[in-house]
Amino acid sequence: MTDKVEQADLAARFERITGVRFANPALLAQALTHSNDAARGSEGRDYERLEFLGDRVLGLVIAEELFRRYPGEGEGLLARRLNQLVRRETCAEVARHLGLHELMRTAKTAERAQVQASQKVLADLCESVIAAIYLDQGLEAARSFIISMWRPLFERHAQPPRDAKSALQEWAAARGLPPPAYEEVARTGPDHAPEFTVRVSVCGLGRETGAGPSKRAAEQAAAGRLLERAETTTEKNGGT
Repeated sequence: MTDKVEQADLAARFERITGVRFANPALLAQALTHSNDAARGSEGRDYERLEFLGDRVLGLVIAEELFRRYPGEGEGLLARRLNQLVRRETCAEVARHLGLHELMRTAKTAERAQVQASQKVLADLCESVIAAIYLDQGLEAARSFIISMWRPLFERHAQPPRDAKSALQEWAAARGLPPPAYEEVARTGPDHAPEFTVRVSVCGLGRETGAGPSKRAAEQAAAGRLLERAETTTEKNGGT
């Protein structure tokens, strides 16, 4: 099967799943080409460059939709909603729902099963496909695809999300660990525009630092980074 025929077949399969028809199937092929099989992708490239762009397109569309849906909410709460909807686990869920791991182009069949279990690769595939749609058909088509795929997630997360500090504390408590410990390690900048750096640690998990214009903001940033590590650890341990 020639590369162009394979690309057309891949685009046809994607269209049956999503209703999105590609004018340039090579873009979709690149978006679904694993790095281990990049030689077979469009001009020898894989999905990583597209993932970089797709992440930004997704963030813009979701931010705009949240701005429209919640006119009475402030920046802080909107930011937490945004983080919840564009995080790795959410993108991976969308990718798994679409079966992107089955469409992925890879030289190793065994890698499909590995990808299905990998939150990171699934999330990257999702964002690369978004970028491919954006480049092929423009922002409106990308927006339509994103809103359609994320509609159930908007409904599921209608309630305001918990903040990172609360989520990290609950993660520790659920495992019988002491609560997270926060320590201010630096304060820089002038009095009218200070920059705080805070370190948070959880026994058995390690520590992370975060910075922000207030101590609370720095704590939230640090908690968010350690929470991401906690969730990655949970994923590697099979959800325990």
